[in-house]
Amino acid sequence: MTFADGEPTTLLLLRHGETALTPERRFSGSGGDDPALSETGRRQAEAVAARLAESGTVHAVVSSPLRRCRETAAATAGKLGLDVRLASGLREADFGAWEGLTFAEIRERHPDELAHWLVSPSAVPGGTGESLESVTRRVEWSRDKLLAQFPGQRVLVVSHVAPLRTLVRLALGAPPESLFRMEIAAASLSEVAYYPDGTASVRSLNDTTHLR
Repeated sequence: MTFADGEPTTLLLLRHGETALTPERRFSGSGGDDPALSETGRRQAEAVAARLAESGTVHAVVSSPLRRCRETAAATAGKLGLDVRLASGLREADFGAWEGLTFAEIRERHPDELAHWLVSPSAVPGGTGESLESVTRRVEWSRDKLLAQFPGQRVLVVSHVAPLRTLVRLALGAPPESLFRMEIAAASLSEVAYYPDGTASVRSLNDTTHLR
């Protein structure tokens, strides 16, 4: 990793706004439909954009290529006068046959498969999905690329639950099972600082004060 002398590189982690699937807590990954923001999600994107425009400097906006993130990122980048850069490594996990189902529906239809996924990072969800090990590898690669590109700067990262939880988990040095113990709400902000000595610090998690 490359850092500016003495200055941390800060990643502001923004989960996209709500889609029609979000309130029902349905699995919505990169292997199913690519839903747009709902009306609520658009309002959330505008609210977080206003907050970031008022709260300080952002040097770059980087987004998952999925539509809900691109729409959220566009609202924020417009307020900040920045372009949106896309990073495929920040896309949501592919949940295979679980796409569009709730947790309860998956537990009823695929109980053994779900139980394995909750304890094994190498488990493949929905038969043809993407393991959390795979998600971690591409998220680590994307993180390292951002830290090399923007040393000492503040970068808004617009992504999804699995990639954002992974970034926080890696910063904390927490075990894989900690992914299921974090709340990352729609349009929430979290912040991780990466220091010149290679250490990282989670400064905030799941901040939704701009939505109240």
